[in-house]
Amino acid sequence: MLLKRTDLEKREREMLAPYATFSDSAKREHPDSQDEFRTQFQRDHARIIHSKAFRRLKGKTQVFVAHYGDHYRNRLTHTLEVSQISRNLARNLAVNEDLAGAIALAHDLGHTPFGHAGEGRLNSLLQKFGESFEHNRQSRRILTTLEKKYVGFDGLNLTFDLLDGLAKHSTPYDFAENSNEQPSLEAQIVNLADEIAYTNHDLDDGLRGKIFTRADLKNLKMWEKAIKKVNANLPDEAFSHRAVSAIIDLLTTDLLRETSKNLKENKIKSLNEIKSFRETLVSFSPSTQKDLDELREFLRAKFYLHPEVKKLSERGADLLEKLFTSIFKKPELLPAEFTAKLKMDSREIVVADFVAGMTDDFAEEFIKKVKK
Repeated sequence: MLLKRTDLEKREREMLAPYATFSDSAKREHPDSQDEFRTQFQRDHARIIHSKAFRRLKGKTQVFVAHYGDHYRNRLTHTLEVSQISRNLARNLAVNEDLAGAIALAHDLGHTPFGHAGEGRLNSLLQKFGESFEHNRQSRRILTTLEKKYVGFDGLNLTFDLLDGLAKHSTPYDFAENSNEQPSLEAQIVNLADEIAYTNHDLDDGLRGKIFTRADLKNLKMWEKAIKKVNANLPDEAFSHRAVSAIIDLLTTDLLRETSKNLKENKIKSLNEIKSFRETLVSFSPSTQKDLDELREFLRAKFYLHPEVKKLSERGADLLEKLFTSIFKKPELLPAEFTAKLKMDSREIVVADFVAGMTDDFAEEFIKKVKK
C-alpha cells in the first residue's frame, strides 16, 4: 500500500478533531508546487531540519555552556525533546502532530550563543540603538529572511500556520507578539511542551551536575508525587532518571485530561473557535500548575542563579558583548554574505544577526580574530 499526499490529507480530515489545523488548507507567501507524498506541514518540518540554523543548535548553550560535558542538554537536544513531547500531546488530542512538531523544531532557532545570558546582553546592546533582541522574534526572522534556499525570495517559504504558531509562542522565557487571536491548539501544545521539556531536563542536568541533590528536592510537591512511582532501591542515577520521567508523565497526563475537559466544557467545534476563545485552552489543572510553579522557582533559585552556572553564563555574555562591539567598530570582520546586508539593514542589526547565529565554539574562535 502506498500513501500519497492526498491520502494523508484525507486521513487527517477523517481522524483529527474538527478544531485541528488541516494541512490541505495551508498556504505559503510564495507559490509552491504540491509534493506527491508529503503534506504541507511535513514539508515545513523537513525544511527546518535541513536549515543551517537548525544544525547550529547543537553548539548552543541550554543552561550549561555547550562544551561543559557531553551528557548535558544543548539547544538542539532541548528542541528535539520539545518536538517529541509536542507530537505525542498533539496525537492524543487528535490535532495535527506534524504542525506541532514543526513549530517545536523552529521555536528556538533564534537563540544566541551562551543561552539566556547571551540573549539578555545582546538585547541590552541593541537597546542603545533603539532596537531590541528577543530570540522568539529572531527565529521568525531566520525563517523568513536570513535563511537562503531560493533564488526569487528570502527565507524558507513556510506555511502561515507555522509562522503564526511561532509568532504566538509564549512561555516564561518566550514573548509572543500581541494579537487579538489565540494560537492554534497545535501551537498552544508547543508552548506547554516547551515548559515540560526545559523544567525536567534542567532538573535532570542539575542533579547530574551536582548543582543540587535529591535531598534538596524532598519538600517539592511534584518531586514527592514522582518518587512514589519509582523503585526506592534503584541506584542513584537510575532513580533520578526514573523520577524525572515520572514528572514528565504526571505533567503530560494532567495536561491531556485538563485540556480535553476545557474543550468539552466550552463546546469547541472549530479552529476559528479556538482562535477567538477568550484564553488558551491547553492548560494544566490548577493544582498541577501550582506544583510546577514551585518546581520552576526551585530551579531558578538553585540552578539558574547558582554561582557556577552564573559565572559561566556571564563569561559567555561578556564574550558576546566584545564580539558585537568589535565587529560593529570594524564591519570588515563580517563575512561577505553579511557585508552585503549592510545595504539593506542597519549595521547594528546585521552585526546582531551574525553574532546571534554563532555557536558557543565559533564565538570562542572568532574572538581570537578580533583580538589580533
